[in-house]
Formats: sequence, C-alpha cells, structure tokens
Amino acid sequence: MGNEQNLNDQEIVRREKLERYQKEFKVDPFGKSFKVSHHAKDIKEAFTKKSDAYLEKNKPYVTVAGRIKAIRRMGKASFMNIQDKTGNIQVYMGIDVVGKKTYELFKLADIGDIVGVYGRIMKTRSGELTIRAEKYTHLTKCLHPLPEKFHGLTDVEERSRRRYLDLIVNEESRTVAFARPKLIRSIQNYLDNQGYVEVETAVLSPILGGANARPFVAHMNALDKDFYLRIATELNLKRLLVGGMERVYEIGRLFRNEGMDASHNPEFTTIEAYEAYGDLQSMRKLAEGMIRKAAKDVTGSDIVVYQDKEINFHKPFRWVKMADLILEKTGIDFRNIYDFAEAKKLAEERGIKLEAHKNTVGHVMNEFFEEFCEAELIQPTFVYCYPIEVSPLTKKGKDPRYVERFELFVNGRELANAYTELNDPIDQKERFINQLKAKELGDEEANEMDVDFVEALEYGMPPAGGIGMGIDRLVMLLTNQENIREVILFPMMKDR
Repeated sequence: MGNEQNLNDQEIVRREKLERYQKEFKVDPFGKSFKVSHHAKDIKEAFTKKSDAYLEKNKPYVTVAGRIKAIRRMGKASFMNIQDKTGNIQVYMGIDVVGKKTYELFKLADIGDIVGVYGRIMKTRSGELTIRAEKYTHLTKCLHPLPEKFHGLTDVEERSRRRYLDLIVNEESRTVAFARPKLIRSIQNYLDNQGYVEVETAVLSPILGGANARPFVAHMNALDKDFYLRIATELNLKRLLVGGMERVYEIGRLFRNEGMDASHNPEFTTIEAYEAYGDLQSMRKLAEGMIRKAAKDVTGSDIVVYQDKEINFHKPFRWVKMADLILEKTGIDFRNIYDFAEAKKLAEERGIKLEAHKNTVGHVMNEFFEEFCEAELIQPTFVYCYPIEVSPLTKKGKDPRYVERFELFVNGRELANAYTELNDPIDQKERFINQLKAKELGDEEANEMDVDFVEALEYGMPPAGGIGMGIDRLVMLLTNQENIREVILFPMMKDR
C-alpha cells in the first residue's frame, strides 16, 4: 500500500477507517460487483425537463455507481456528487430514508471513494436533478486525497504519467479519451461501407521497409535473430492486394525510434488503406470523405476550431503541386532546374544545409518545400507531384522526375500521405537498390531490400491507390489539443 513512512494525516485517517468498515459494518472496503441501471447522462437526458408533479406521480427509480467528487454534510441529511463515465449527478442522503446504520456507514465516506446508490429521481428547491437515496453501497475506498481540480494536476508531464488521476479530475481529458474511440469507429464505418476489409498484420518484421524512419530493434530468442518493430504496415497490406483481397485497411500501432515533441511520439497509431484498381484521385476522394465524416461524428460539425483557427473540412480541399507552392513562396521554379550544382547553390543562398545523401535536385526541392511552405498550409491542402527521390514506393508520373503522390496538410502539419502505388517489380527493385546506396551514404532512415516483396509484385499486383493517415494528429485537430501526449492515453515519457 505504498510507503507507510511517508503518509500524510489524511492518508493515515483513510487507512484507519478500513478496519471500521470490516468490524462495525461487515463491509469489504474494496467491494463486490454492483449492477448499474443508469448513467448520469441518461438520467439528465430523461428527466431534466420533467416537472416536479411528473416526478412525484411516476416516482422513477435508478441505480447508479461512481466516484464521490463532493460531499456536503448537514447533520442528519447530506448531499454528494457522484461522477461516472458520462458525468456528474447529485445524490441526497437522508437518515430518515436510508436508516441510521447506513447513514453511519456513509459518514465514513471520503471524496474519491467509489459508491453505489439506489433511489428515486427528484428535484431540489433550486431545480437541480437529484437522486433521493434509499440504498447506499460502499464499493471501493480511495486511500489518497484527490488532487484539487484546478491546482493539483495541471502539468502535462504529470498528467500523462498518472493518466488515471487526470481522467478523474479533468473533464477535458475524459472528453478526449472518449472522442478517440469515436473517431476510430467513424473511420471503420466509413471504410466498411466503401467495401474495405479490416485486417491485422505482423508487428515484428525481419526487414526495414514501408517508410523512411529509424526503427526499434528487438531480439527473438526462438530464432536467435533481430527483428524490427514495424515502422509502417504498407508492404504487408500490398501483399494482400497481390493475394486478391482488393480493398484492405489496418488501424494499428507503428514504432519509430526518433524524437519526441508536441506532434511526435515514438509509438503512434495510423490508418493505412489500399484499393486495387484505384489511384491518387480515388485516395483523394477517400481522404476527404473519411475526414469530413470523422469531424461530424466527433464534433457534430465539419467546420472545427483549432487553437483559435477555424479549419474548414466542409469545402473541397485545395489541390496544388509542390513546385507551384515553392514558386509562390520563393519565386523559384524547380521544374526548370536540372543541375544539382545549381539547386545546391540556391539552397546555400537560402540557408538550407544539405546532408550528404541529399544529393539531387529532387532532394533540394523537398527541403525548400519543408522550409518555406509547409507551416503555412492551415486549411486542408493536398500537395501532390513529389520528387521521386523522396518516394521510393510510388508510381512515376508523366515527368519521370516526379511521382503520383500527395500529402495532406492541415494547420501546417502533415496529416495523410497517399500514392498511386508502384506495382512494377523491376522498377521497385531498382528503387530498393537506390535506398541501399542512400543507407551507405549515412541515411539511417532508408529502406532495406525486401526480396520477398519484389517477388510478390512479380506475381502481379493490380494498379492501386494507397493512403496512410495519423490517427493521433486527427484526434488532436478534432479535440483542440496542442500536444500529442494529450490524445495518447499512455504516451512515452522521460524519467522523472
């Protein structure tokens, strides 16, 4: 029960009550099962607008359970507030109704205890909907005082570490916790209705592939071999297209051994979807429809406010080439630049430092976009026509320097990434070879050669479109959270 030496006075008093529950009242201080008939929200929706006369005539009874958030004791009558997963409800405890012994048991209650109440719905003189308790059941003793609502648990680090306390005392945190599964259900329903099938693929992979990222490495004793925690679900989902599943998606955890900041957590969740016989345009349509529906399902509207900015998911999203955006911001048109020396000189003039493996015009173009354009894309914007060097799994466009790829940006951050998928095994093998060369030049995020995947493509993968989207970032947008740790129940944390 924690370190007994460091208990404060309130904690000592709460522990001393444990024996009284057992000896005086024959009650287990840590309780038994309890059947609940209603939640706070159900009661308010059903009875708030009912008159006193209706409640007096119909005498509706409910059974609720939850955590005590407030107690007002007034001799032989008391009020308490109980919080369940849907919100708070007031309870009236009268000694004349519950009896002396039950009222004495109630006197042992502390804020934070979990209790059950059976009683009749009424309204107080001030009109507050209240349960007039007829039966009171102690369920679980809380041995620590709860933090004060406004001062006790405000630090984001501490709230992330002790999420259970955060959920008890912060209504906003509970709202976010319930919004996330609502968003995931919305995406599942949308894709299921479009004829997609949800699948699960392996988390441990013998080969690094599907994205450009640094991996976590794990050792499997049974095979005496190192594996990577997956950095993407892409290659396995494409194997399923080869197998004839046609429309597949996976919502799952990915792991990238990289930095932690307000928009990055090393363990995060994505949705990846692949459509046989689709292309970049079918992915554009899918992304718009899926996000618009999620916004409505989670917030009630497809126009949302994020950090004082109105984000409009209702209007068609902007569709613009990367080169056109760079031209808008810098006056430089990379479509007319073919020589790396010229591109490198432009980068140096603009203060952009290039790593050794970023040695083509396409690499410089991408650096310009990230430096001068990305942060200003506030409204939903599809940026397409990416340089081939930064897109190793994507089909070439009409101009072989570029590929059929878009990234969707909202509020200056990438939200989704989509391709017309590369299904040419000869081209794919060549791209993997180029990735290996980049790895030799120091690119720790480069893909490895996946021989099995190339062989799968040799059996024939239909032309296809594919998309990946960050679930955490979409939850952030729709719940108005600045920090990714607010939308992940148990994020990675530094040591205290």
